[in-house]
Amino acid sequence: MRKVLLGIAVLALISVGLAQPFVWPNAWIADSEGVQMGGTFRDYEVSEVRTFNPFVTAESTGVSNLAFQGASLLTRGPDSDEWLPYAAKSFTISDDGLVVDVVLRDGLVWSDGTPITVQDYFFTYQAETDADVGSNSYDSWFIGEDQITLEITGDNSLRFTFPKSDRTALGVVALTPWPDHVLGEIYRSGAAEALIAAWGTEANLAEFVGSGPFIPSEYRAGERVLFVKNPTYGQWNVDEAGNALPYMDGYNFAVVESADAALNLYLAGEIDSFSPRNLDDIGVINVAVQNGDIAATVLENISPVASSQFITFNWNKASNPFLQTTFRNVDFRRAMSYLTDREAMVDLVYGGSASPAYSSVYAVMDYWINPDVAKYDYDPEAAAALLRDIGFTSKNSDGILVDAEGNALKFILATNAGNSQREQIAQIFADSAREIGVDVEVQPIEFSVLVDQLLSEGDDRPYDAILIGLTGGNRDYPFGSNVIPCGTNLHMFNTSGSCIAVEEQLMTKLYYQGRQSLDTPTARDIGFQIQKVEAELQPIVYTVSPAAHYSWLNSVGGAHPDGLINSIVGSREIPLTYLKQ
Repeated sequence: MRKVLLGIAVLALISVGLAQPFVWPNAWIADSEGVQMGGTFRDYEVSEVRTFNPFVTAESTGVSNLAFQGASLLTRGPDSDEWLPYAAKSFTISDDGLVVDVVLRDGLVWSDGTPITVQDYFFTYQAETDADVGSNSYDSWFIGEDQITLEITGDNSLRFTFPKSDRTALGVVALTPWPDHVLGEIYRSGAAEALIAAWGTEANLAEFVGSGPFIPSEYRAGERVLFVKNPTYGQWNVDEAGNALPYMDGYNFAVVESADAALNLYLAGEIDSFSPRNLDDIGVINVAVQNGDIAATVLENISPVASSQFITFNWNKASNPFLQTTFRNVDFRRAMSYLTDREAMVDLVYGGSASPAYSSVYAVMDYWINPDVAKYDYDPEAAAALLRDIGFTSKNSDGILVDAEGNALKFILATNAGNSQREQIAQIFADSAREIGVDVEVQPIEFSVLVDQLLSEGDDRPYDAILIGLTGGNRDYPFGSNVIPCGTNLHMFNTSGSCIAVEEQLMTKLYYQGRQSLDTPTARDIGFQIQKVEAELQPIVYTVSPAAHYSWLNSVGGAHPDGLINSIVGSREIPLTYLKQ
């Protein structure tokens, strides 16, 4: 690694005629004085890669989050909720708030050297709004039945037109493009089917073209994912001194079988950061630091995590009418919530560094959480009473509850293998259920398989129940456009395409009412109603919300200032991260 000669990059930028690159503020980094160039960051990934295709991904992993970074038109920094022009040079909003005009920044370039143009954004819009593509972003382009439109208005300008007021409008405008000259050509020649098939895990990553700071270069299943510095990113991304970003040359992921394996690599100094799962991890790392085995920074209980963990039951199981009918019964789901020993999960899985969860809103977004929703706290007797009421009045010779036809109350609860916290949560639930005669078989499976099962559609989906989590969403309205409304791709308990329960219809109606309200207190009140209906329906049984902890080797620089670190913005910006000699 080498020290930086400040200011040289500015001259290079001027020499190729680029105007007004995006300047990453020093205020976003705690130690900007010691910046050094070069080196490769060493990270880890517990799950296998499911795809390198941005249109078919629905999961949030370290690999996907890095691969799918790019030239979004707008961005937010860690220090404010204000939207900033990023790939956009400027944006203006009409007086009625329904039209947003955007002018692209000069000098945007794909990793292969091709200029990024308005056509790239327009192609991305076309693909994301094609129902046959099935993009995870599809639902964000609609307010009810009405579609948000995007049009090219000039050589360097775009217009977003909203059919109704939308408090998430700028989040929609923050569109990340994909290359029209590569994926657009595939789409036009082979339609949705060809686009979906592009850039899978068997693809030649030399063909990957992106606009983020790092580009995937090699994937070996079960071993590693390698990223290299995007050679053109620094042409339009610089720090305040004019140095081209990112500072590092590469970013690699070791694919490990579990977080325990990742912790061992971290303690051996073979990876550069680790996300502690609980206070046990914190204690182990602190001992290693005190003993001088590693030199690391450890941040404990920074905030609740910006994610949820829950059990969802499959309402679309035509091949098993008994389970389908059972899963659709609200008293069954309420009974399962009563069997969710959240306090035990807090204590046993997280060592007390967590809290019970009852809502789809992440605990870190406390302003939006309705504290008065129905809470089915651990009560096996109440669960047993509800199950008796719906016909499970006796047990078979194995001690499992059965109905009048002799159907045993048993099902498989799948979760992602290698995630020890979820495996423990699932087992605590299964043990509690077994005590009253519900046979729950915990089945850890590969995360990519789990996601495929969850995203499956139609009347007969290939699973019983899944323990998983969600992250992402919009700070302006933390109710998922592809989660709450019926017919959306992560309305995970029911992906038949239409509402089954009247409460689903009400939640859908309330979602759009809240999204259309530009008055935040009003939107919050509507959000409270959504949570009230959801808590009564219990289509998803929320478990616990752990605290977020961070740790990294002291050889890594570029973290946010302490007061800015939380689970929403994380601990650092990747382009501003650097490695010390």
